[in-house]
Amino acid sequence: MDVVVSIKQGRLRGRATGGVASFKGIPYAPAPVGPALYEAPGAPPAWEGVREAVAYGPTVPHPAYQPPFEELLTDPAIEGGECLNLNVWTPDPGATGLPVLVWIHGGAFRNGSSAVPAYDGHAFARDGVVMVSLNYRLGVPGFAALPDAPANLGLRDQLAALEWVRDNIAAFGGDADRVTIAGESAGAMSVTTLLSLPQGAGLFRRAVTMSGAGQGVVTLEDARLVAAETAKLLGVEPTAAGFGQVAAERLMEAQAQIGADVSFQRDRARFGSSVVAAGMAYPPVVDGEFLQRPPLEAIAAGAGSEVALLTGTTAEEYRLFVVPTGLAPFVDEPLLHGMVGAERAAHYAANRPGASPGDLLCAAITDSYFRVPAIRVAEARAGGPAATYMYEFAWGTETSGLGACHAVELAFMFDTLDVPGRGPLVGDNPPRDLARRMHAAWVAFATDGDPGWVPYEVGTRPVMVFDEPARGVVHDPRGDERALWDGR
Repeated sequence: MDVVVSIKQGRLRGRATGGVASFKGIPYAPAPVGPALYEAPGAPPAWEGVREAVAYGPTVPHPAYQPPFEELLTDPAIEGGECLNLNVWTPDPGATGLPVLVWIHGGAFRNGSSAVPAYDGHAFARDGVVMVSLNYRLGVPGFAALPDAPANLGLRDQLAALEWVRDNIAAFGGDADRVTIAGESAGAMSVTTLLSLPQGAGLFRRAVTMSGAGQGVVTLEDARLVAAETAKLLGVEPTAAGFGQVAAERLMEAQAQIGADVSFQRDRARFGSSVVAAGMAYPPVVDGEFLQRPPLEAIAAGAGSEVALLTGTTAEEYRLFVVPTGLAPFVDEPLLHGMVGAERAAHYAANRPGASPGDLLCAAITDSYFRVPAIRVAEARAGGPAATYMYEFAWGTETSGLGACHAVELAFMFDTLDVPGRGPLVGDNPPRDLARRMHAAWVAFATDGDPGWVPYEVGTRPVMVFDEPARGVVHDPRGDERALWDGR
């Protein structure tokens, strides 16, 4: 059944199925084409008549995932210039005061979109939450440090989408004063950064960060090194004007190459220490103006302290990046010791009798890159006015020996295990009750700021562990391994 709503830019025709109305492909900023590709997002475009909003809009240009990840991670590509768009699911456009959840996708700031099937918002709307998902500029257009373009255009896009939500969400039954922003991986790093920015004040009341925290930013100097390397590969100047001469397909190929070089070469002289530490070629840049300091520093100084936070990770994040590639069996003790230190490696080995060096590397990097940065944010907010809650997703998929790896929890959180195209990551028979419990916690947090367990505090460190069978709250899980990183 068709449903028509009126927003500030015009009228929209969406579709109602199963008690939920959806409106897709709504532009929140002008198409970033031509010179606008490297300009700040403008005001939302208006239209005459009724605009069709029944299908996902164009996705931001991005390279395809490389083997073997393209078999595990779904990443649609929809052509078209009007890619700065968003989608809305609502239980009732005629309602008032409904909580709102805004989803910011992951993908290392180089991949991803709001059209990923696992991000379908039907279950949230079914359970009384208006859900919004959005696209934002990626790669060079989104995050390259260029002398003739504003920095962090991808973050500026996210803020523009949140301003659109503030101005229009009432037309879908939502309450602009009850907005929760949420993201996973690069999306969670984005949320953490938005939490630290004064520009985000008043645009959201709560935040959720899944498998990402304050680790995803780089210095201006290092970002310029990456831009120069990308431009060198393309044979252009490292400027917006130079990159603007390059066809989108060539730019995507170059981004994929530079991204692989950053990940596998780890060349600090070529890319800079902060880029190597971030493990991504095009994350947000501490440019000194838009983003004045690293998010963790700002949060420790009180930024975002009035915003309730739900944060956490999966128990075996790094297995996604090592196991499918076949690299795990080639990790030996010298490499393990070189990456995490001999003493730390020995501690992880003592806790895991019989584990291979590859398994130990996955456990240690899961902590150093994912779990501990989330804990640092929670610690930095200790004693603040708004609560912080922590979780861990511990259920492991049988797919390719990945276990509780990065991104495995997404279809559980969204309750989209039965959505066509949600991908093979969770396997053929995932536990539905786990999805019910996790999804319900996210609905509760978006609704009233309480996911159902006690807030985090440094003395006892309560963490809700999502597993099957249910485990409940665990105090300071693997605290001895957490403590290994206290000296950074």
